[in-house]
Amino acid sequence: MGHASVEGYVGVAGGRVWFKAVGNKTSKPPLLVLHGGPGVPHDYLEPLEALAEGRQVIFYDQLGCGLSDRPQDVSLWTVERFVDELAMVRSSLGLDRVHLLGQSWGTMLGVEYMLGRPAGVASMVLSAPAISAPRFARDCREYLESMPPCIKANILEKELTGDFQSKEYHDAIGAFYRKHVCRLDPWPECLNRSMAKMGVQTYLHMWGPSEFTLTGTLKNFDRVGRLKELEVRTLFTCGSYDEATPAATREYCREMPNAEAVVFEGASHTHHLEMEVAYLARVRAFLGEND
Repeated sequence: MGHASVEGYVGVAGGRVWFKAVGNKTSKPPLLVLHGGPGVPHDYLEPLEALAEGRQVIFYDQLGCGLSDRPQDVSLWTVERFVDELAMVRSSLGLDRVHLLGQSWGTMLGVEYMLGRPAGVASMVLSAPAISAPRFARDCREYLESMPPCIKANILEKELTGDFQSKEYHDAIGAFYRKHVCRLDPWPECLNRSMAKMGVQTYLHMWGPSEFTLTGTLKNFDRVGRLKELEVRTLFTCGSYDEATPAATREYCREMPNAEAVVFEGASHTHHLEMEVAYLARVRAFLGEND
């Protein structure tokens, strides 16, 4: 991308988290990026470095994945601790006025953080929003119904028996992901890197064995009823094949007083990769309107 960057660590409850600040500090509020998962590190969001024109873009790997510490204590994997971690990253880096961009689980984290009424957030971008975990899992189940019968049967059978390690299950899940997580073939290198550095323990503990099998601590997470409390200017984005469906995304948008939504046709959960130019243009314009 050609922008200068600084990397370092911030101490948080449970260990150290790695961060990377891209671009130079300017009078414009920086953009702080919240990755998905839980436990899928920032690498797949690297195209957002292009937004570091006239503002800093700051990434961090949440505790338990990527380049951050990986403690084995499952008591650390709570929404509350991840919210505290976000607050600690923000204060440690001196981000007094800031834009937030969350993707997937990062949208849960962003909404929960904003419900605590922090000062100085100029705007929020919620991409592939998962504001209701039950709704997200239900929508993924509906997508599963339209998969080829052999793939659907394989997934349902293995989930009944709890056989999540078999090659057949992974192949079937892969077919689903290629339709609803990332439709690019092959997957971009940055996405593969995220998957290789994933905090699997965190994902299994908080979510479950797959996108549509919700067995973890987030299974009842739902903040749709509280979105009306958030007055921050918000941009929702999703893809037309997104696990975070256009219907769900538009519903979340309607609940917020200062929100707008855009759907990227032909794209899915990682529409920032599949429709990179259009996505970056839309986000860049939105940030500019809310500096």
